[in-house]
Amino acid sequence: MTKRAFSFLGSFVAVVAVVGATGLWHANRVQASSAVTSGDLIRGTSFSAVYYMGADGFRYVFPNDKTYFTWYTNFDSVKFLSDADLAKIQMGGNVTYKPGSKMIKINSDPKTYAISAGGVLRHVTSESIATALYGSTWNKKIDDVPDGFFSNYTIGDAIEAAGDYSATTQTTSATSINVDKSLTAPEKISITSNGYSPIDVTISAGETVTFTNTDTAKHTATSDDLSWGTGTMEAGGTFTHRFTKAGTYTFFDSYDSGNTGAIYVE
Repeated sequence: MTKRAFSFLGSFVAVVAVVGATGLWHANRVQASSAVTSGDLIRGTSFSAVYYMGADGFRYVFPNDKTYFTWYTNFDSVKFLSDADLAKIQMGGNVTYKPGSKMIKINSDPKTYAISAGGVLRHVTSESIATALYGSTWNKKIDDVPDGFFSNYTIGDAIEAAGDYSATTQTTSATSINVDKSLTAPEKISITSNGYSPIDVTISAGETVTFTNTDTAKHTATSDDLSWGTGTMEAGGTFTHRFTKAGTYTFFDSYDSGNTGAIYVE
């Protein structure tokens, strides 16, 4: 981690700590991960990292304060979970800058990039284009991003003319992190005393499925080829898995091999 990256994270920690000291802990403390809904901002008790609760059932971390403040103006709505409850929510990745909010660059790359939806970076190819997009003070609207965070983004087409990109349109369109990342609610499969319900679902590539053990006994959902699985799920346990490639994914219950199911990914 670079020294600059460390200072960013240090600032983020300090800000969150101050917020907690002002009484936010008592105002926004929640008792369990089940009280968290899509779009919530959450954190644990021992560490100050703040997460966005995605519609897909995963939590996404803000890597630093600058990223956070492109989306939010304060920490007033952050909910505190116990560390144990926070750990029950699987990690989905990092939050990226709000599209259109700033331009970014890294020390090892001289290019300056505008940001499009989904963390796509587009090289701003000239000063005149930067001026057209962000005004005469465009050079004050560039953030240095630590090299280690650059992998959160992907490179898109360069901006060769001002008409190729609209910062206002990008920002207005990014109404939430769910929208920016194209996150959708998972399909749900319950594990009951009679097996999986439903026994199969159909989703699009990139979407998720959440398994919930609604029985009193232990169960699993284990892929036939053993490439993925929920592990042992106690009563009330949940597990979410993202399926990125088209295909048929069959699975069984390790505690009752007669219970089987399938996920069809289109």
